[in-house]
Amino acid sequence: MYESVKIFSSKEELAIKFCEEFFFLSERLREQNKFFNVALSGGKTPEIIFQTLADIYANKINWKNVRFFWGDERCVPPDDPESNYGMTKKFFLDRINIPPENVYRIFGENNPIDETLRYQEQFLKLFYDDITNAKFELTMLGLGDDGHTASIFPNSLQLLSAQELFAVAEHPVTKQKRITATRRLINNSEKIIFLVTGENKSSVLREIIGRQNNYLEYPAAYIEPTSGTLEWYVDESAASLLNNK
Repeated sequence: MYESVKIFSSKEELAIKFCEEFFFLSERLREQNKFFNVALSGGKTPEIIFQTLADIYANKINWKNVRFFWGDERCVPPDDPESNYGMTKKFFLDRINIPPENVYRIFGENNPIDETLRYQEQFLKLFYDDITNAKFELTMLGLGDDGHTASIFPNSLQLLSAQELFAVAEHPVTKQKRITATRRLINNSEKIIFLVTGENKSSVLREIIGRQNNYLEYPAAYIEPTSGTLEWYVDESAASLLNNK
């Protein structure tokens, strides 16, 4: 596994650099006549990334060659303010010319168990039902100040050993049901990029990057690509403690 930490002066610079990498990867796969399968992240940090992608690359990327999935979703309807799909649609999908059939949303309004099975089956069909080779070329991940990533929370570390590709999760405080990609699927990605902004993430980021203190209590610490690469895109606020031992 190759791991690197890239620190940017602001979340705006982070967004620009991520979008440059996204464009590079999409072009490489287009030249190989392959689909660029991407797992999108929810939360606040991706908003500026989606806006930047739409602003700069709406007409530069061949969106017919890109397929979007979600690394996790809240079990709410798509028009709910908490829907990851709804946020992505508003800031990004409505502003690019991507074929509707290339957008594979998680139906958060459905029964969570049934939807998890449906989504996994749909994903597997794209890889000829080969669970070993089912993977994303790029997985976007966020980092919670409690060390969670996707919807794998510290109180549900058992999901780290799940053999399924997707599973039902629960927020530890609100008890809201979620559907999340499992560690198995995430770690099978060709490239994983963590997007981390804000001073409130600085402490947990330092523990995970430095393998310090209680880092094994954080699900994000267990993200280690099987054969791909892992990169951390971090703004200066989130990185403020990395040099402080």
